[in-house]
Amino acid sequence: MRRPVLLSLLFAATIALVQVDIKRVMAYSTVSQLGYMFLALGVGAPIAAIFHLATHAFFKALLFLGSGSVIHGLGGEQDMRKMGGLRRKLPVTYWTMLLAGGALAALPPESIKLTKRLMKERYAATLSEVIDEEVRIFTARLSSPEAKEAMSAFLEKRKPDFSRFS
Repeated sequence: MRRPVLLSLLFAATIALVQVDIKRVMAYSTVSQLGYMFLALGVGAPIAAIFHLATHAFFKALLFLGSGSVIHGLGGEQDMRKMGGLRRKLPVTYWTMLLAGGALAALPPESIKLTKRLMKERYAATLSEVIDEEVRIFTARLSSPEAKEAMSAFLEKRKPDFSRFS
């Protein structure tokens, strides 16, 4: 389950990078963050997923409100290539979006950074558990009588005799 989630997370973030419509950038970056939340669920960290959902919702709401203010302030223009120099024209919007964007980028306040750290720790622990289990299975298979017969037959350059194991 982790691979498709990671791919959707990266794919949505990549799409967001090439958009010029301010609302589409917000939407695709939200899809990317949903990938983080599903990744957290997939690795068994539901508390981190819910916490990330709540913090992301709060800061993304500020960004959506700010983008609406920008669109309104520019007379309906949504193309970001035509935006710029709005700090003096929309100072409250500027500071609101700066703080919300910084929070989503894991700058202080650190709630988003905390949720991402919790998810990464759980992902690493899950990955470690999976590797440990695979090593246990591999070791068990290598120490099985069939594996020993196959290895000894290989080393002695003879055909293995598996009939006694049936």
